[in-house]
Amino acid sequence: MSTFRAALSRELLVLWRSPAEIINPLFFFVMVISLFPLAISPKPETLALIAPGVLWVAALLAVMLSLDGLFRRDQESGVLEQLLTSPVMTVVPVTAKLLAHWLLTGLPLVLVSPVLAHMLQLPDRVLGVVMLSLLLGTPALTVIGAIGSALTVGLNRGGILLAVLVLPLYIPVLIFGAGVIRTAMEGGPVPGVLAILGALLALTASLGPLAVAAGLKISSGN
Repeated sequence: MSTFRAALSRELLVLWRSPAEIINPLFFFVMVISLFPLAISPKPETLALIAPGVLWVAALLAVMLSLDGLFRRDQESGVLEQLLTSPVMTVVPVTAKLLAHWLLTGLPLVLVSPVLAHMLQLPDRVLGVVMLSLLLGTPALTVIGAIGSALTVGLNRGGILLAVLVLPLYIPVLIFGAGVIRTAMEGGPVPGVLAILGALLALTASLGPLAVAAGLKISSGN
């Protein structure tokens, strides 16, 4: 736990010193959703119809935008090589990095989502479900994307390959994330769909760091 806390503090400090990596995903998320009323229609019924998909696709793309350079700085500075050869299990600092990354890039998306959902004319009774679905879904998106980022860290211009690798894996989270919002809009029961999102989060949180650590070793040739 002491190693985990030290790694988490380091990752938070490194990210905090790079404000662009924190602001860019949030700015992208806000701007993409803000453009839809201008591009499609300002009619409330039209916006409410597309809102679940728009929110989740924008969140997915914002998370992917932040993941391309997740391990690249560590590779360029030599920290990644030290991490892979240290006596500490690689999964411990990897878990700390993923948690720090989500706290400073994914959590802001969750916090701002009710405002954007209201702008897309979603009913007030649904705003809590929007926030809860993203709270459960964005960590899973981060972990899944980190697996692709670990596998492509040694490649130049690996962003396209990263998208090819992780987009199919994002589909279940996207389906149930948008589906729970649509279910809430229709007045249906949402606990079951939220439970599926929670199960996906538990699966990715438990196995994802192991897969990321393995991907880093594969990329480095260790």
